[in-house]
Amino acid sequence: MKLLTHIPSWLKNKYLLAGAFFVIWMLFFDPKDIPSGFERKQKLNELQNSEQHLDELITDSQKELQLLKNDAQSIEKYAREKYMMKKDNEDLFILKSPLKSD
Repeated sequence: MKLLTHIPSWLKNKYLLAGAFFVIWMLFFDPKDIPSGFERKQKLNELQNSEQHLDELITDSQKELQLLKNDAQSIEKYAREKYMMKKDNEDLFILKSPLKSD
Protein backbone atom coordinates (compact mmCIF):
# COMPACT_ATOMS: atom_id res chain seq x y z
CA MET A 1 0.00 0.00 0.00
CA LYS A 2 2.99 2.23 0.39
CA LEU A 3 3.26 2.27 -3.42
CA LEU A 4 -0.22 3.77 -3.79
CA THR A 5 0.59 6.75 -1.59
CA HIS A 6 3.23 7.97 -4.07
CA ILE A 7 0.73 8.21 -6.96
CA PRO A 8 -0.64 11.75 -7.41
CA SER A 9 -4.32 12.10 -6.61
CA TRP A 10 -5.28 13.25 -10.11
CA LEU A 11 -4.02 9.89 -11.48
CA LYS A 12 -6.33 8.08 -9.08
CA ASN A 13 -9.38 9.89 -10.48
CA LYS A 14 -11.48 7.20 -12.20
CA TYR A 15 -13.19 9.72 -14.49
CA LEU A 16 -9.87 11.01 -15.79
CA LEU A 17 -8.62 7.46 -16.34
CA ALA A 18 -11.83 6.46 -18.14
CA GLY A 19 -11.70 9.59 -20.30
CA ALA A 20 -8.04 9.08 -21.18
CA PHE A 21 -8.72 5.45 -22.02
CA PHE A 22 -11.66 6.48 -24.24
CA VAL A 23 -9.62 9.10 -26.10
CA ILE A 24 -6.71 6.73 -26.69
CA TRP A 25 -9.10 4.00 -27.83
CA MET A 26 -10.88 6.30 -30.28
CA LEU A 27 -7.65 7.73 -31.69
CA PHE A 28 -5.74 4.51 -32.26
CA PHE A 29 -7.74 1.30 -31.80
CA ASP A 30 -11.22 2.01 -33.13
CA PRO A 31 -11.99 0.82 -36.71
CA LYS A 32 -12.64 4.46 -37.62
CA ASP A 33 -9.47 5.83 -36.04
CA ILE A 34 -7.57 8.83 -37.37
CA PRO A 35 -4.76 7.08 -39.33
CA SER A 36 -7.28 4.79 -41.03
CA GLY A 37 -9.38 7.83 -41.90
CA PHE A 38 -6.42 9.46 -43.65
CA GLU A 39 -5.70 6.24 -45.57
CA ARG A 40 -9.34 5.94 -46.64
CA LYS A 41 -9.39 9.58 -47.76
CA GLN A 42 -6.22 9.04 -49.83
CA LYS A 43 -7.68 5.87 -51.38
CA LEU A 44 -10.90 7.75 -52.18
CA ASN A 45 -8.93 10.49 -53.96
CA GLU A 46 -7.01 7.88 -55.97
CA LEU A 47 -10.24 6.15 -56.98
CA GLN A 48 -11.84 9.45 -57.99
CA ASN A 49 -8.82 10.30 -60.16
CA SER A 50 -9.00 6.83 -61.69
CA GLU A 51 -12.71 7.30 -62.36
CA GLN A 52 -12.05 10.59 -64.17
CA HIS A 53 -9.34 8.96 -66.27
CA LEU A 54 -11.60 6.04 -67.17
CA ASP A 55 -14.45 8.42 -68.06
CA GLU A 56 -12.09 10.22 -70.45
CA LEU A 57 -11.08 6.90 -72.01
CA ILE A 58 -14.73 5.94 -72.46
CA THR A 59 -15.49 9.28 -74.10
CA ASP A 60 -12.52 8.92 -76.45
CA SER A 61 -13.53 5.37 -77.34
CA GLN A 62 -17.12 6.43 -78.06
CA LYS A 63 -15.90 9.22 -80.34
CA GLU A 64 -13.60 6.79 -82.17
CA LEU A 65 -16.45 4.28 -82.50
CA GLN A 66 -18.75 6.90 -84.00
CA LEU A 67 -16.01 7.91 -86.41
CA LEU A 68 -15.43 4.30 -87.45
CA LYS A 69 -19.16 3.72 -87.95
CA ASN A 70 -19.58 6.74 -90.24
CA ASP A 71 -16.32 7.12 -92.20
CA ALA A 72 -14.80 4.51 -94.54
CA GLN A 73 -11.41 6.24 -94.61
CA SER A 74 -11.14 6.10 -90.85
CA ILE A 75 -11.87 2.35 -90.95
CA GLU A 76 -9.03 1.87 -93.42
CA LYS A 77 -6.67 4.04 -91.36
CA TYR A 78 -7.57 2.13 -88.17
CA ALA A 79 -7.01 -1.25 -89.85
CA ARG A 80 -3.64 -0.16 -91.22
CA GLU A 81 -2.42 1.27 -87.90
CA LYS A 82 -3.75 -1.31 -85.44
CA TYR A 83 -3.69 -4.54 -87.44
CA MET A 84 -0.94 -3.68 -89.97
CA MET A 85 -3.18 -4.49 -92.93
CA LYS A 86 -2.16 -3.57 -96.44
CA LYS A 87 -3.48 -3.62 -99.94
CA ASP A 88 -2.41 -6.38 -102.34
CA ASN A 89 -0.08 -4.14 -104.36
CA GLU A 90 1.67 -2.59 -101.35
CA ASP A 91 4.67 -3.53 -99.27
CA LEU A 92 4.61 -2.94 -95.55
CA PHE A 93 7.73 -1.88 -93.66
CA ILE A 94 7.64 -1.84 -89.88
CA LEU A 95 10.22 0.38 -88.24
CA LYS A 96 10.83 0.02 -84.54
CA SER A 97 12.83 2.46 -82.49
CA PRO A 98 15.99 0.99 -80.94
CA LEU A 99 15.92 0.15 -77.26
CA LYS A 100 17.70 2.53 -74.95
CA SER A 101 20.61 0.96 -73.11
CA ASP A 102 21.88 2.48 -69.90
